[in-house]
Amino acid sequence: MSFRKVVRQSKFRHVFGQPVKNDQCYDDIRVSRVTWDSSFCAVNPKFVAVIVEASGGGAFMVLPVLKTGRIDKSYPTVCGHTGPVLDIDWCPHNDHVIASGSEDCTVMVWQIPENGLTQPLTEPVVALEGHSKRVGIVTWHPTARNVLLSAGCDNMVIVWNVGTAEELYHLDSMHPDLIYNVSWSHDGSLFCSACKDKSVRIVDPRRGVVVAEKERAHEGARPMRAIFLADGKIFTTGFSRMSERQLALWDPENLEEPMALQELDSSNGALLPFYDPDTNVIYVCGKGDSSIRYFEITEEPPYIHFLNTFTSKEPQRGMGWMPKRGLDVSKCEIARFYKLHERKCEPIIMTVPRKSDLFQDDLYPDTAGPDAAMEAEEWVAGKTAGPVLISLREAYVPSKQRDLKISKKNVLHESHPAPASSTGSATRLSATAAPATVPSISISTAPGGGGRLEEVLQELQALRLQVKEQGERISRLEEQLSRMENGDV
Repeated sequence: MSFRKVVRQSKFRHVFGQPVKNDQCYDDIRVSRVTWDSSFCAVNPKFVAVIVEASGGGAFMVLPVLKTGRIDKSYPTVCGHTGPVLDIDWCPHNDHVIASGSEDCTVMVWQIPENGLTQPLTEPVVALEGHSKRVGIVTWHPTARNVLLSAGCDNMVIVWNVGTAEELYHLDSMHPDLIYNVSWSHDGSLFCSACKDKSVRIVDPRRGVVVAEKERAHEGARPMRAIFLADGKIFTTGFSRMSERQLALWDPENLEEPMALQELDSSNGALLPFYDPDTNVIYVCGKGDSSIRYFEITEEPPYIHFLNTFTSKEPQRGMGWMPKRGLDVSKCEIARFYKLHERKCEPIIMTVPRKSDLFQDDLYPDTAGPDAAMEAEEWVAGKTAGPVLISLREAYVPSKQRDLKISKKNVLHESHPAPASSTGSATRLSATAAPATVPSISISTAPGGGGRLEEVLQELQALRLQVKEQGERISRLEEQLSRMENGDV
């Protein structure tokens, strides 16, 4: 009895990554060398922001997405911090607003001009002061307008209302040690955090309580990460006791044992997870690695399914991640990363190979749009709402179709009959006077087309139609000629 290995069906099994050409990279950017495990890069559909080296303070560069190529050394930066910038995050509800956290213990919120910077930006829209040590984490609320969370090395988490520049919640007794990262839930009612004490906590900021806690989520002492998934589960990355890198999936209802636990390798870079809630695919990038691994999260065991690895030669210093609404859906692009090298930023495009040129509904369900679901005051009052979804179908641009151009040459000449002679006999039309020439058909093909079967069939059908029309025309002329010879006309 033979057993066949059944391959798990998945539309993302053949996702492949491809770096863009050199002229589409952002060159000559001096990426920050500060020792901190953040991504150093934030991206939205309009701008790419990168934390850069700066003398006498901290700075980050904001470039329009289309401004590729070599970036001039004198290009203006956002340089209002007095210490190195550690983390940046674009507002999900306004593509011109970005928050930054710094070693100078402040959080600043900046408004970027419509076409990018033309001069250095030193004055923030608002400066938020409440931390006593450096601020390493800033992250916007996913659904409430102007709500920003910051976490510092003072082990405090502060939730701000940026619109009024005031603290909404001050959580200073939940974390006994350094906070590695914070991630909001899909509707923003909770957040989870990974801490140096090896615990993962689920916190309700409005009630100021720890809803659930898992101690020793990963045994290793190196930094870990925890993120919320769309269905409420928690995905963590960390290290084992033997310093092997691990991935784990947890059910908040039962944190005793992980639903799934996988060991990757024994590299020492912290793993940064990037999660796409629309496709349930998680991309894992290790700092200092030269690869991006991606996994699909499913409802059935083993829950975490390895898909593939994108590898390149250069190690990554940081990584940016484009929101879904900034992708090119007509090319079946499901993710785009902005990989930071030592001196440049290189976009990497993740694509699902598809033969059809049509909009792919299964790859692009409705995704979070730029509109806030509620105001900060509503959220504080207890309202909870998921993101306002938009369809990406409007962003779909169909590929240029091949035009069928028909040029008719020497189509049947219509000759008028000559007047009858004195003998009464009619002049017979010469058979050569009306040649039935076949119309020539030329197809103009767009670049990268190639002769496809359907095009050939369309061409053949058009040709048959022309021949049929001309055959009918010849029959009518022959009948007219016969009647003239018989004297009927």
